[in-house]
Amino acid sequence: MNKTVEVLPDQPALVARALELILSKLETAIEQRGRFTIALSGGSTPKPLYEAIATQKLPWDKIHIFWGDERYVPPDHPDSNELMTRRAWLDRVDIPAVNIHPVPTLEANPELAAAKYEQQLKEFFNSSGVEFPALDVVLLGMGDDAHTASLFPHTEALKVRDRLVTVGNKDGNPRISFTYPFINSARSVIFLVAGANKRPALAQVFAPVADDFTYPSRLIKPQGELWWLLDAAAGLELQH
Repeated sequence: MNKTVEVLPDQPALVARALELILSKLETAIEQRGRFTIALSGGSTPKPLYEAIATQKLPWDKIHIFWGDERYVPPDHPDSNELMTRRAWLDRVDIPAVNIHPVPTLEANPELAAAKYEQQLKEFFNSSGVEFPALDVVLLGMGDDAHTASLFPHTEALKVRDRLVTVGNKDGNPRISFTYPFINSARSVIFLVAGANKRPALAQVFAPVADDFTYPSRLIKPQGELWWLLDAAAGLELQH
């Protein structure tokens, strides 16, 4: 794992750096493999990033969009990560509909939805073996409890190592989430973390010793690159 931590002055600088990084990964992926695959995160921090990507002139037919986690709500629900991304980015560009791979949230139950999304991922990557497929970029946020995707502290989702997708649990509400081993198979994982409220969690995530099940972001150790992009408020104590 190649780990890089960058502390940016403010949120606009954080977004600008994330955009630069993603465009660089996109160019390399299309050059080497003919397509770019990215898994998106929800929340308020990446929204301006998605709006910025929407202004770029990109080969949209070669870009494939996935979601690292999703609330178990219909795609038109205000809490839907898919809806937020479509409004901020996907509805504004000429990306083929078949290149957008949303989490199926209209199944009979979340377990079925997780299994269906896993099957879609395996078919897309033509993956049937024991090795997990590798996305080019997985974009992650982190909560002030150190959760990432929908991998919350002390939940069953943290124990799932043999699947790509599982059911997370947030205060009794189901979420669909990539498993941490699938995230770790990515070529690049990029965390975007903003706000002073994240400092205590970050201190534990970066500590030499702490409990992974209490601070789930510690479990993210990709085979490729790991980028932590922090704004100054979040990264104050990590600046050298």
